[in-house]
Amino acid sequence: MNAPQPDENAENTDRIRLTPGAARQMPRKDLFIRFAFGAGVSLLAAIVSTVFGPFPGGAFLAFPAILLASLTLVAKEDGLRSAREDTRGATLGTLGLLAFSLLATTLLPSHSAWLALTVATAAWLAVSLGAYALARAAGKRQ
Repeated sequence: MNAPQPDENAENTDRIRLTPGAARQMPRKDLFIRFAFGAGVSLLAAIVSTVFGPFPGGAFLAFPAILLASLTLVAKEDGLRSAREDTRGATLGTLGLLAFSLLATTLLPSHSAWLALTVATAAWLAVSLGAYALARAAGKRQ
């Protein structure tokens, strides 16, 4: 019995892929929107830091400035499904960044920066990939 062949035209949203030349194919207007949105959020973080101090300002720097602009463009060009998948990926990556920040904050005061940042980076990678694997496994069960 032959195994079913994958449909070459079907979109596989579970696969992680990197397309190095994609930025060159992007319209300049889209790049400008992303740049302007990121600059605007950075400016807002600077204002918040000046008025309220570095801790609240740092929280604004953690805001994924380019994500909102990117999701808007992805939804417009590739549809809501693609934008939803990008949002899921960003959410899983954010879980990893949370692990990174918690470990870095805990380890940096008492350990060398190299050790603390290496452990925090390993935690980011493990949590992000682990969350991706769990999400993918949960999706296959539905």
